Amino acid sequence: MPHRDRKLLAAIDKAPTNRSTSGRVFYDYTPVQVWHWVNALAILVLSLTGYLIGTGTPAMLGEASGNFLFGYIRFTHFSAAYLLSVGFLWRINWALKGNAHAMPIFCVPLWRGRFWWEMYHEVRWYAFLTEAPERGIGQNRLAQLAMFFMFTQTTTFMVITGFALYGQGVGNDSWQNKVFGWVFSIWPNSQDVHTWHHFGLWVIVMFALVHIYAVIRENTISGRSFSSMVSAERGFPD
Repeated sequence: MPHRDRKLLAAIDKAPTNRSTSGRVFYDYTPVQVWHWVNALAILVLSLTGYLIGTGTPAMLGEASGNFLFGYIRFTHFSAAYLLSVGFLWRINWALKGNAHAMPIFCVPLWRGRFWWEMYHEVRWYAFLTEAPERGIGQNRLAQLAMFFMFTQTTTFMVITGFALYGQGVGNDSWQNKVFGWVFSIWPNSQDVHTWHHFGLWVIVMFALVHIYAVIRENTISGRSFSSMVSAERGFPD
């Protein structure tokens, strides 16, 4: 195994829980901060337009040829989808090139007993069953697990199913259909893909609500800074 690969796996295995009782992590994260807010905007636009696409819009007065509201909604949805997809690919690239704290949302060390103990402690902390959170520097294990399953995996699913559906519209000869058309070998009925894609929307919406709550909660009651996408730091006050 190349030296860089061994070093990366070691960083994944250890990060982000260096059990220091104080200190902060300063990220080389200005690019990730930009990605975070652009990604948040893209998800907001995708959620609103996706909901309208799935449920329909109010009837418009006049001739259909004189109203292009639904077309504008679809164009906005597709544009935000491309922005989300390109940003997500860039984030994967940064996880491989950035520091150890850039990787954990893509690789969760489920093989470590320590991981499960730390996550159990965080569950108790959020349930108000313990007096103090884990004083680890970096992202806590519960947040790491939620980011992996509810954000990275769901985003991957949404990109794949979204481009598969888009490929149907632009034609069989499009690169979208050639790359993602295999989705319809799993769900031959296009409506099934629409339904699962719509379900993914609600998973991301639920994740966003819990994510915002957790950030506000931690900044308010624990003294543990979770505002890394604003201040580029995370940890406990010294």
